[in-house]
Amino acid sequence: MSIESKDLELECNIDKGCDAIDIIIQPRAKDLGEFSVRRTLPTKERKTVGPWIFFDHMGPANFPAGSGINVRPHPHINLATVTYLFEGEILHRDSLGSYATITPGDINLMVAGKGITHSERERPEVKNVEHTLHGLQLWLALPEKDEEIDPAFYHYSSTIIPGTTIEGVSLRVLMGSAYGLTSPVLTYAETLYVEAHMQAGQILALPNCEERAIYVAKGSLKIKDTVIPEFAMVVLSAAEGVMIEATTECRIALIGGEKMAKRYIEWNFISSRKERVEQAKQDWLAGRFPKVVGDEHEFIPLPK
Repeated sequence: MSIESKDLELECNIDKGCDAIDIIIQPRAKDLGEFSVRRTLPTKERKTVGPWIFFDHMGPANFPAGSGINVRPHPHINLATVTYLFEGEILHRDSLGSYATITPGDINLMVAGKGITHSERERPEVKNVEHTLHGLQLWLALPEKDEEIDPAFYHYSSTIIPGTTIEGVSLRVLMGSAYGLTSPVLTYAETLYVEAHMQAGQILALPNCEERAIYVAKGSLKIKDTVIPEFAMVVLSAAEGVMIEATTECRIALIGGEKMAKRYIEWNFISSRKERVEQAKQDWLAGRFPKVVGDEHEFIPLPK
């Protein structure tokens, strides 16, 4: 997904909680025209959770026939995007020649490295009928040693993402290792990404991790006596043995991993070096990024 302004940080409400909780981020929806997103990372109070530096909840959005996702070609550097859908479909194209349709349960991992351009649209047979889109898009900061690697694209079918049931809680390990499962999705640093469905009253023990957070995509849960409402992200402390309890039927995303050094962020560019972000801006203005194969005629201008 592309950002329509230079500043990625949306205004959020921040609350403190019990000793297991660092902060609770309650995002405000941002209208992107055809649909809205809720952004919980980055905020002024919290830039990252482990290697995760960007977290958008897209929709749910209901589109009439002829309307839908239509994100023109735009660039990225020094990061990897991770797209995961609950409902709907997105057509991915990029400057490597990748052409892939992401559907619910799949993982799309696009590694920008030294630079990539991509677009996110919909196939005509989807766009021409009434349809729904609902999902998450996250960005990973690549470790410094990998920031300038060659760009790459990986598509992982839902059929190979491991899942299990723990005390009645259905979950899938999308990236990293947890609950005795290891995802096949490529990682560059210690990374955790788990999706879980819980029914009211169910309890789940969280895996320990250097940094971690839970996003409530549906429903609500509580940690001790602190309730985490729908669409909020709770960033956890380093406390061990943290348990969460669903107060209603809920769907959550657990993210985390190893702490990363400071990153500079502007528009779609993320890097450990400020001068690299400036270089990427000039490269986009000058047309030096490669074009998206099969989608060469449009692009998103650098925001002023």
